[in-house]
Amino acid sequence: MTPEVEILEGRVARIGALTVRRSLPTRGCRMVGAWCFVDHMGPQAITPDVSVDVGPHPHSGLQTVTWLLSGAFLHRDSLGSEQLIRPGELNLMTAGHGVAHSEENPGMTSGQLHGLQLWVAQPAGTREGEASFEHHHALPQWESTNVAATVLVGTHDSLESPARRDSDHGGMELRLHGGEAVLPVRRDFEYGLIVAEGVVEVEGRLVEPGQLAYLGLARDELTLRAHGRATAMLIGGIPFEERVFMWWNFVARSADEVSRMWQDWATGDERYGRVASSFARIETAAPVWLNPSL
Repeated sequence: MTPEVEILEGRVARIGALTVRRSLPTRGCRMVGAWCFVDHMGPQAITPDVSVDVGPHPHSGLQTVTWLLSGAFLHRDSLGSEQLIRPGELNLMTAGHGVAHSEENPGMTSGQLHGLQLWVAQPAGTREGEASFEHHHALPQWESTNVAATVLVGTHDSLESPARRDSDHGGMELRLHGGEAVLPVRRDFEYGLIVAEGVVEVEGRLVEPGQLAYLGLARDELTLRAHGRATAMLIGGIPFEERVFMWWNFVARSADEVSRMWQDWATGDERYGRVASSFARIETAAPVWLNPSL
């Protein structure tokens, strides 16, 4: 029996001057496979008076997957990486035990910044490992009736992305041209669809920017119909077996782990290193469970 499509509303958040639509996690869906976080940023108009810079901040226990539809970002991290990312290119940072990074305007004074940042929870075998960063200028692409796709992570038929995976999951950008498109998918994956531009119909349900369509397991194919041109991200994976505990920029397994992560960042511990950025570190208040007065 084919599972029902569940449309889940995200929420609007602010990261500095950036407006984002946070589609994952929501109350109705905490994860899709190992995917545990999706921010759809922009479109944000770039002007000399608007800063889209995100200063140095920490991560532990996750991978960040950054994908742009327009504009550019300059990535800097505590590993010494300095990488410009443009549309059609992939930045993937593996945090492991700990890393810090910034995302900065590379000098754009006009145009738009538009894209997605997604997180993948690392499994027990790698989440305490060393941090790393990789940039992929070219990724596998395929076309079928009414759709052109780019494989960011994982595989599709005989195509395989070069991006690192620590679990069995995948992600694809879909450029839909209008009309019906049929995609083969894996029965053992659960899937989610995030629409970045336009409107996409999934089994009679309309999906718009700011929503997550949770598609569940046990599908052999997925039928999409775009109302005009649309861009979407299809994410999926084997259901994640480990229970995760997420807070701020950390993906852990318990509040005690998160407390240590936060304390190490707050005290300037070498766990997260230093980012060669002109922007100030981003700080946040202690978790509420560490502040009994709240």
